[in-house]
Amino acid sequence: MNLLFVADPLESFQVYKDTTFAMMREAQRRGHMVAACEPADLVWRSGGRVEARVREITLTGTEEEWFAKRRSAVRALADFGAVIMRKDPPFDSEYFYATHLLQQAEREGARVFNKPAALRDHPEKLAIMEFPQFTSPTLVTRGEQAVRDFHAEHRDIILKPLDGMGGMGIFRVKDDGLNLGAIIETLNAGGATTVMVQRFVPEISEGDKRVLVIDGKPVPFCLARIPQGGEVRGNLAAGGKGVAQPLSARDREIAEALGPVLAARGLLLVGLDVIGQCLTEINVTSPTCFQEITQQTGFDVAAMFVDALEAAVAAS
Repeated sequence: MNLLFVADPLESFQVYKDTTFAMMREAQRRGHMVAACEPADLVWRSGGRVEARVREITLTGTEEEWFAKRRSAVRALADFGAVIMRKDPPFDSEYFYATHLLQQAEREGARVFNKPAALRDHPEKLAIMEFPQFTSPTLVTRGEQAVRDFHAEHRDIILKPLDGMGGMGIFRVKDDGLNLGAIIETLNAGGATTVMVQRFVPEISEGDKRVLVIDGKPVPFCLARIPQGGEVRGNLAAGGKGVAQPLSARDREIAEALGPVLAARGLLLVGLDVIGQCLTEINVTSPTCFQEITQQTGFDVAAMFVDALEAAVAAS
């Protein structure tokens, strides 16, 4: 099968930890052909099909020069066995437009994972609104007073932008309310930007757990991203330490409740963020942590993903 990965520039990959690389490596191991492009390479013309200038590559097995380009060619997305959308956030206007081009490719016969419409319908922070039974108290607002009232009620809160990734722009305000006004002004831009506020979950000291769900089924191990030093953020990009561990009963409860629902909507791969007993985010754009879990536990997450991908293509 010919696979096309729509992703960030290949030259930017940190292959020792990159999940898209792990997918490619497993796909090539099974004999699938691998190609890649960036969202900027997608093109549609009236009377034609969605195409892209793609790089057909072979993985070399080394880290420094990890791929060799076999050739570059313009190909219709519908001519690939599967298209895997792996562009990292932010989910900005260009990402939004890319999902529409991918959806047009679907109309032309392409099989795209995760499904473009589902990517649009599940913004990673706001998607938790559908499942309040699993979340900590949460507020979504532009209003300064609403944030102040929420803080007055819960006393220890987390504020974050809706379009951040890797822990970017996350603030904690404790009972003393120190700098709350300045933080609100920074995040909501004078009422122009919507922010999310959540009651602080003290179990963050034990890690912000990434629970992977593939085709509706939880991976049996999660990666607990544990804050280091004086940080409140466990994100690996913010210096958190990743520790793989078996799913807790609560992790599994959340994953088994959400997994079939999200899979039915075309989300083949989902990354649930769980702190303590609480679901905090539903990641659908390019969930990570395959390699960290596999290296620490021996469970081959990439193999589980490619198994699911092959089955989904065969069933379509």
